[in-house]
Amino acid sequence: MSSSQPVVSPYDSISELFDNDRADFREQEEGYLSLLLSPLAPASTVLDLGCGTGRPIAERIVALGHEILGIDASRGMLKLAERRLPGQRFIMDRIEQVQFDESFDAIVCWDALFHIPRRSHAGIIRKIYGWLRPGGRFMASSGGLVDESKDGFTDMMFGQEFFYDSLTPEQMVETVKGAGFKILLAEMCEQPDGDRNKGKWATLAEKRSSAPL
Repeated sequence: MSSSQPVVSPYDSISELFDNDRADFREQEEGYLSLLLSPLAPASTVLDLGCGTGRPIAERIVALGHEILGIDASRGMLKLAERRLPGQRFIMDRIEQVQFDESFDAIVCWDALFHIPRRSHAGIIRKIYGWLRPGGRFMASSGGLVDESKDGFTDMMFGQEFFYDSLTPEQMVETVKGAGFKILLAEMCEQPDGDRNKGKWATLAEKRSSAPL
């Protein structure tokens, strides 16, 4: 695995606040995670891209007997994850830059991809396909309502400014299919509220055990 030096993340300043706010699963997340993990043998290895503080997703994966490799660009978030899940592996790096020479049984990228410019999303998804073992599953969230005329937007969270960008839901599905995945589920998991919340799109997919016909 190669690693680069990430810049300081705005999450560093709000890691404790974010951790307290993100203690529990939201919407259909538990069901999505169950679908992601259902084929796994005991003690499988799951890559968590944008793992944050490890709560609640990585925490649940470890509680079910699997191993986590968590990647995040925020040192503050990773410190909390390391404290919460001792014995698991965590690496500070950017999702769009990190490289591995190992493979994984499942990969999750939840509430992280939309902080990266959408021009990088197809390349990230192709990398994810390459890292997964045949039959492995991938779970991701992306933006709901997307204004394609703009190169992303910024919004405030706990007094810090964050960048957001995403493929449209339709583009996300086609990009995942184009990488070679079989789509298992694609739906709006959080509806837009007509104001600041643009909604959230969930995609679950499986790496084919053999090449599609």
